[in-house]
Amino acid sequence: MKTMTCKQLGGTCEQKFSINTFEEISLLRKQHGKEMFQKKDAEHLVAMQKMQILAQDPN
Repeated sequence: MKTMTCKQLGGTCEQKFSINTFEEISLLRKQHGKEMFQKKDAEHLVAMQKMQILAQDPN
């Protein structure tokens, strides 16, 4: 089992995610992101925006 934090995944907090597979981390990260979006957490919103920009970069 692997444990990673939101911050290690490009986020802003120390929320821990314990996972066995990439699919699990993807699901948990997405759920956490939705929660932070609904709470309008400013730091997470900035991090999400940065991740979207990086995802569009072909390099």
